[in-house]
Amino acid sequence: MLLTIDIGNTNIKIGVYQGERLTAHWRVTTERHRLADEYLVLLHNLFDLGGIDPRDIDGCAISCVVPPLTGEFRTLCHKYFRVEPLMVNSHTPTGLQYKVDSPAELGADRIANSLAAFRRYGGPVIVLAFGTATTFDVITAAGEYIGGAIAPGIGISADALFRLAAKLYQVELVRPPKVIGTNTIHHMQSGVILGYAGLVEGLVHRMQAELGTSCPVIATGGLAELIAAETEAITTVEPYLTLEGLRLIYEMNRT
Repeated sequence: MLLTIDIGNTNIKIGVYQGERLTAHWRVTTERHRLADEYLVLLHNLFDLGGIDPRDIDGCAISCVVPPLTGEFRTLCHKYFRVEPLMVNSHTPTGLQYKVDSPAELGADRIANSLAAFRRYGGPVIVLAFGTATTFDVITAAGEYIGGAIAPGIGISADALFRLAAKLYQVELVRPPKVIGTNTIHHMQSGVILGYAGLVEGLVHRMQAELGTSCPVIATGGLAELIAAETEAITTVEPYLTLEGLRLIYEMNRT
């Protein structure tokens, strides 16, 4: 069985694959000061809940954008599973070609997302990942990663609004009853949720204009479903796209 781990700034996504089938998956809060043994206890409990025997894990692929946790999860894999994890980066063979100024700056999660979307939908394709930041990645029909965009994530945008505006407060991230709100809560929900849908539409439209063609737009991440419901710019939501990309990369590089 293959263990896939996507370590983001806010959440850690964990998946266990048996062949091509995702048999179990979890999402936990990222704690960048936790040690390998602490994550080991957490993972052990999750495996118990999922009925998974750790001894069945014979491989691991990891994407990490939180540098302090890279070594901790490598130690966890050595100590708990007795495997050497594949730590994905821009040097890991994926079959994609990077046509950007500095491929080393590209996050491992974006690499995994791009490969999974390209393998499933072909190219050109645009990938949106709704996380701490919202990333846009563009892959051509030739499998070339040609760039993208990064916008502040929905959560941090909303947090900044209530922290920096003295008379505003934190609100639930849900769709308001209508665009023109009649109270402060609905005003903020309209601006954050529906305003973000407008941001997505604008960037996707401009990217497709530069490509010279329309193309599938694949969304992933915790708030992907919320925004996808508000715009036709998003073609499909793939909640486990990053984990699938890690699986594909592992299969390409296993020895």
